[in-house]
Amino acid sequence: MSVWRNLGEHTAYENRWVTVNMADVELPDGRHLDHTVIRLRPVAVATVVNEANEVLLLWRHRFITDAWGWELPSGGTGEGEAPAVAAAREFEEETGWRPGPMRLLLAVDPMPGISTSHHRVYWSDSAQRIGEPRDGFESARREWVPLEKVPELITRGEVRSANAVAALLMLRHLRLG
Repeated sequence: MSVWRNLGEHTAYENRWVTVNMADVELPDGRHLDHTVIRLRPVAVATVVNEANEVLLLWRHRFITDAWGWELPSGGTGEGEAPAVAAAREFEEETGWRPGPMRLLLAVDPMPGISTSHHRVYWSDSAQRIGEPRDGFESARREWVPLEKVPELITRGEVRSANAVAALLMLRHLRLG
């Protein structure tokens, strides 16, 4: 079996959101290499699909990639916070809608070759409008988008986030067959 072994790490940078470590990795042939490891707290992602098979999405700009796209509300889980609770909290803060009971849809590791970022995506089939989003600055607008349009949005590059692509395709499959 071909296994890379982490023989130890030292921290190159750290703040409350991220720790960047350098790992001493031994390859199966005995060679060593320095490998960057980005350690992040778990991410909770949320979505709601209504009776019309529409999903509430955020239209937002990401300065890092200088790109606009549709995304799902998401954020880091707080210390000791259950991921489903964090997902519901993020959804409410970013949309102004309070989701019904959250169910786990999927879990993904978007960049397992370099990062410990683990994303758990939750969904609900109901939500109640409670007002304006507390974190409205996070998106330019929020819209209910038909699940049937998901492949077209992805093809046009309007859904760029890996967790959103995976979740929306899974929901489309589950709800529309």
